[in-house]
Amino acid sequence: MREAAFVKRNVKKWEEFEDLLNSEGSRDPDKLSELFVKVTDDLSFARTQYPQSKTHQYLNGLASKVHLKIYRNKSEDKKRFINFWRYEMPHLFYSVHTKLFYAFLIFAVAIAIGAISQQVDNDFVRSVLGDGYVNMTLENIEEGNPLAVYGGDSEMDMFFAITFNNVKVSFFAFAAGLLVSVGTGMLLFYNGLMVGTFFTFLAQQGFMQKAFLVVMLHGTLELSAIVIAGAAGFVMGNSILFPGTYSRMTSFLRGAKTGLKVIVGLIPFFIMAGFIEGFITRHTDMPDIINLLVILASAFVIIYYYIIYPIKLNNAKQVVRTS
Repeated sequence: MREAAFVKRNVKKWEEFEDLLNSEGSRDPDKLSELFVKVTDDLSFARTQYPQSKTHQYLNGLASKVHLKIYRNKSEDKKRFINFWRYEMPHLFYSVHTKLFYAFLIFAVAIAIGAISQQVDNDFVRSVLGDGYVNMTLENIEEGNPLAVYGGDSEMDMFFAITFNNVKVSFFAFAAGLLVSVGTGMLLFYNGLMVGTFFTFLAQQGFMQKAFLVVMLHGTLELSAIVIAGAAGFVMGNSILFPGTYSRMTSFLRGAKTGLKVIVGLIPFFIMAGFIEGFITRHTDMPDIINLLVILASAFVIIYYYIIYPIKLNNAKQVVRTS
């Protein structure tokens, strides 16, 4: 085929390729891959038939542009992932700190109410945790291992089951925000009530220190995740109650998106909590100092990433703006 005929047949396609490279579509990896294959096919033909021609030079340049675009997008995707956890999520967490405080307050008050109620009525624990669980715990206490429940199944089965359950509970805390924040508040209160009642019950049996050091191995991350998910629920619920200058639907969509991002930010902590409970908590005879170090490390990670680091980032941003 003559070079002129080859150019005439394909010039329209090449122009479309040029337009695509300069458009938003150039960020679509499927389109770029398809484009690269077509361009390299034409380049291969031109290299064979017209090796020293301007057509060959043009197609070689076009293929290079596509190649650079593909790898630049890959680099941006990697950077985007790092920036998501390093900057975007902490900035988002800073914006929901007020809701996080309310969620923590409700949870803490519920813990106190559970503890006081159990001290006043020794059978209160049965109305909260159920007779089956209480009777099983009493049997384990008689056998000398009050926390034997954590070693019941295989490590991997527990890891998957617990991680799934943590995701489910936290998602419910978020989704309950659809009930204009009341549902989220009730779920936080009930979970806090269970925690306060449970620990007070074990304290009455003489196992408070052991229970705390074992349960909080995973509980530090697990309970923190519930409170943070509650904050996400309040974000969505308040977006319905207080739309501000937006329409109620627009405000709701913005609140739901923000809250969902907070839940996504919890995923690594769901996995960490599930791993600790599935593989470490079962070893209830571990030295107390190791348990305490794991608890303190978990608390530090949560407090730093969700509270201290977002504040530092926001302060740095304010300094940059005013300088």
